[in-house]
Amino acid sequence: MKNLVDLHTHSTASDGIYSPTELLSHAHEAGLKVMALTDHDSTNGLDEALEAARQYDIDLLPGIELNTDFSGGEVHVLGYFLEYKRPAFQHILQSLRNAREHRGQRMVEQLNEAGIHITWEQVREIAQGSVGRPHVARALLEAGYVQSIPEAFEKYIGNGQVGYVPRYKLAPIDAVRLIASANGLPVVAHPYDHPGVVRLQEWLPDLCKAGLVGLETYYGYYSTEQETTLLQLAKIYGLIPTGGSDFHGPGIHPTPLGGRYVPYETVERLKAAAVARQGQEPPTFELSTPVE
Repeated sequence: MKNLVDLHTHSTASDGIYSPTELLSHAHEAGLKVMALTDHDSTNGLDEALEAARQYDIDLLPGIELNTDFSGGEVHVLGYFLEYKRPAFQHILQSLRNAREHRGQRMVEQLNEAGIHITWEQVREIAQGSVGRPHVARALLEAGYVQSIPEAFEKYIGNGQVGYVPRYKLAPIDAVRLIASANGLPVVAHPYDHPGVVRLQEWLPDLCKAGLVGLETYYGYYSTEQETTLLQLAKIYGLIPTGGSDFHGPGIHPTPLGGRYVPYETVERLKAAAVARQGQEPPTFELSTPVE
């Protein structure tokens, strides 16, 4: 069955390889009719993506992906149909991006201290926007220290390696509330990867009370058994099962753009939930002071 929907993609506005326009061009080539751009901590690519989507006749859902942490690891939270130009929402995103930028600089410094010579200027040139670990990985590849992006993570910038620097820690429930503050639809991303289904089941009641709307179910390489488990959880908690490829560019994730089937019913349910929120004044949200 041909897939028409991909609700999890990234561009150079965060840590993707392609610009929003290039990404939409690839989506068109892949035969997609609906796509969400979900850059990490940033909506800076959405205006360009929406313009390109009109050119390629693709229905673009404005989205985001927020990285969050807990004591045992990390959780990613997607948001869809954001009223992303709200000033208060953008102010908080800028604070998160500032923390991400500082993290990238510290990674380069630590690599230099270990005798691995790349520069911050190189990383910024590669990123052409908000810096993420894939851009540091690309600099390591271009400098000849590794033969692939995955190798850069494994040897140098993955958790526990010489170039790893922890992120500013935003709690999962705060990410849900932040997305809700822009009338967006919060969705837990790739739950088998982070935080794991056992921990997720402990959190779902509180996350749902905070405004959680969906659960990423049709994700990349997830097996039929994993998909079935997530569908059952979504049904129990009244959540919309979403999905996508988590595409950042070639060689970063195993699933190509549009490479995971997502039923169109998902899009219809998300649109209905978004329409129900239109015109409502969303709850406010305040970000705690970033801590090293």
